[in-house]
Amino acid sequence: MDLANLYNGLSPATKFLFWSVVKIAFAIGILHAIAAYAVLAERKISAWIQDRVGPNRVAPPFMKYIPVLGRTLTRWGIFQPLADGLKFMLKEDFTPAGVHKAYFWLAPAIAIIPSIIVIAVIPFGSVMGDQKMVIADLNVGILYTFGIVSLGVYGIVLAGYAANSKYPFFGGIRSSAQLISYEISMGMSVIPVFLLAGDLNLSTIISWQANHGWLVLYAPLSFFIFLVASFAETNRLPFDLPEAETELVGGYHTEYSSMKFALFFLAEYSNMVATTGMMTTLFFGGWTLPFWGLDQPAHNIGIAIVQILIFLTKMAALMTVFIWVRWMFPRFRYDQLMDLGWRRFVPLALANILVTAVILWMRS
Repeated sequence: MDLANLYNGLSPATKFLFWSVVKIAFAIGILHAIAAYAVLAERKISAWIQDRVGPNRVAPPFMKYIPVLGRTLTRWGIFQPLADGLKFMLKEDFTPAGVHKAYFWLAPAIAIIPSIIVIAVIPFGSVMGDQKMVIADLNVGILYTFGIVSLGVYGIVLAGYAANSKYPFFGGIRSSAQLISYEISMGMSVIPVFLLAGDLNLSTIISWQANHGWLVLYAPLSFFIFLVASFAETNRLPFDLPEAETELVGGYHTEYSSMKFALFFLAEYSNMVATTGMMTTLFFGGWTLPFWGLDQPAHNIGIAIVQILIFLTKMAALMTVFIWVRWMFPRFRYDQLMDLGWRRFVPLALANILVTAVILWMRS
């Protein structure tokens, strides 16, 4: 019996379980790979901005025997993320004596889990055979996303509290206020998107954009608010106040080392991946391109793979913007951060909703 007949002989429940496992493994594997190489991209882009070289030394010994390819891969630092991961695993895992140990160990896991779970509702492709390229095609996908993302702050607050130290605690409290403030404006920024698309399902929003054009053209202000709020939500410069080295030593993860610190580090980049995935879906047409029939569901495996690559390319472009902003703008003061969130973005997001609703009402 060949594989096709074996697959066709499976029950619907078994097929669902099989494809769910495959999609989960693919999504988590790609998420961690992108997060790891986003660190390398950040180091290389920052080196380019500052007229430096960046990572260009790490490579397995046998690469020196491959004349051109070996030098090229080494010069671009392709093996640097592998070395960094190995370094974190081999470093001493030190737990200070005065910490609340249970919370101290739990916080890194709570920080990274939401960034993994949130990708379940993001469509990373159209279809492959009879399977949608999304783990869970929820009718309220965006509400699920905001509900899960908001849980990430608990890991940071818990890390600051568990360290039983002044500066990590300040970083955790800062983070809770910052994330709550900017989640409000971020949530309101996407309401015009749903008013235009008429649905909360992310796959339906992509289909609407395939027929009408990318939503960034219809709601540019929503995209701008969402983008800026994303910097605050992911603790990225110029809004990395929870870990501001000049004031807080290292912030909420000051007392962490080895893989516990690595989980916080990975959580930041995983959150950036999830956020850029949401922006790609909501504002840039997801896996679609408006030519060559790439805005329609795939009719073969080749087109399905191309559409997945389109989605990943859009994400990579947005992540480059995140990295560029970090190395081009200075850090805000905390009062400026809160003033921008509450006195600028919240009223602006409300006005954006009102204007969009009035325009749609007048056109109806």
